[in-house]
Amino acid sequence: MTVTLLNARKAPLEIARELASEFARTAVDRDARGGTPKVERDSLRNSGLLSLSIPRQFGGLDANWSETFEVVREFARVDSSIAHVFGFHHLMLATIRLFAKPSQWQTWLKLTASNNWFWGNTLNPLDTRTVVKGRSGWREFSGQKSFCSGANDSEMLIASAVDEAAGGKLLIAAIPSGRTGITLHNDWYNMGQRQTDSGSVTFKRVRVEESDLLLDPGPLSTPFACLRPLIAQLHFANIFLGIAEGAFEEARKYTREEARPWFRSNATHTAQDPYVLSHYGDFWVALESTRLLVERAGRALDEAWAKGSALTSEERGETAIAIATAKVAASRHGLELCSKVFEVTGARATHASVALDRHWRNLRTQSLHDPLDYKLHELGDWALNGTPPIPTFYS
Repeated sequence: MTVTLLNARKAPLEIARELASEFARTAVDRDARGGTPKVERDSLRNSGLLSLSIPRQFGGLDANWSETFEVVREFARVDSSIAHVFGFHHLMLATIRLFAKPSQWQTWLKLTASNNWFWGNTLNPLDTRTVVKGRSGWREFSGQKSFCSGANDSEMLIASAVDEAAGGKLLIAAIPSGRTGITLHNDWYNMGQRQTDSGSVTFKRVRVEESDLLLDPGPLSTPFACLRPLIAQLHFANIFLGIAEGAFEEARKYTREEARPWFRSNATHTAQDPYVLSHYGDFWVALESTRLLVERAGRALDEAWAKGSALTSEERGETAIAIATAKVAASRHGLELCSKVFEVTGARATHASVALDRHWRNLRTQSLHDPLDYKLHELGDWALNGTPPIPTFYS
């Protein structure tokens, strides 16, 4: 794949659309194959988009979160696995910005921008099998981690381990992916998101320097630091919306060009069948309402991010509600649309070569990593009692 390096004459979204067009050519085959999308990840490196959310003074493109997630959605319409690892890369950059001191995150951002580093995830706070041992002047991480999206073919990792000597405190570090003792396993074989490399990683006596640890201000330590889970939640909402938009466009093309009207229909073409038109009306309302909520949540996150250390707990709570609302809508409407597209395309659209099922599989797989019932519980507590969500790695 040939990709033009990002330059001043091309906007990031224009570059993203060119890349998405290329990704779409092989998306179905790669979904079936699974594994690491090495060619596509290298195209992202060469495009300059890995610096999208990095401030200009550190060599980046200075995009806000709304602009960054617009690119994520562009990718998700054709390839939600690429969208996932790309968005997670920027989430990892946000993690060092929010949890580390300036002398750390500024250096890492500069190196990322100048070297086109890809960041992967081995944080997973719910998997506590990786533990810390204190050594003289450094720490040792040993154990397993699951759901390590984008860890394969990355230059840097965000890793976490439980410090049992400190009462089970979670220590988070930024470390090179190739450091001695780290083994990245190719064991992700799920029904969806098949090229996110979300398998497992083994840490065997991995040396972690004090300068690698994100301790100041540390995880979820201030209202500003508590934006990290909200960025993750809005990332998923944009992926879900992008998947639904992609499914809609593929179904629309198939309905107009391939589908046949049912023999009881008075319509001469499926595109004029009243029941088909009714379904598309429902699809449109679902997509438009979700877009408005997702875009509103993006503006709320941009405003909260711009406040920095001045962000209050109340403002963080209001941002959390806007993002949770958008994520619920994107999950519900996306899953319904990705299932019902077969009602407007017909039985022949279930052929494996059409691969319409991949949209539902991808959305269903990713949505289960954060149960919707608990999001609705948080929203219900806010709606009834005015209680904002308690900051965790998932809210």
